[in-house]
Amino acid sequence: MTTATARALNNQDRCDRCQAQAYVRFELEKGLELLFCNHHAVQHGEKLKAIAVNVTDETHRLTEIAKA
Repeated sequence: MTTATARALNNQDRCDRCQAQAYVRFELEKGLELLFCNHHAVQHGEKLKAIAVNVTDETHRLTEIAKA
């Protein structure tokens, strides 16, 4: 797994499990990607990190929102 600069997630990106705002993107081989809210990223993240080509984690934005 590598970390690279990818398109920033925005409020239109939705969790593939529950449709909440996505804060984590798992990029898989062949251009596939999975988007997850923080809850589902924590739930499935360890297994997905093992097979992901790239992970974009923007969960730090949740604490920024809470402080605002």
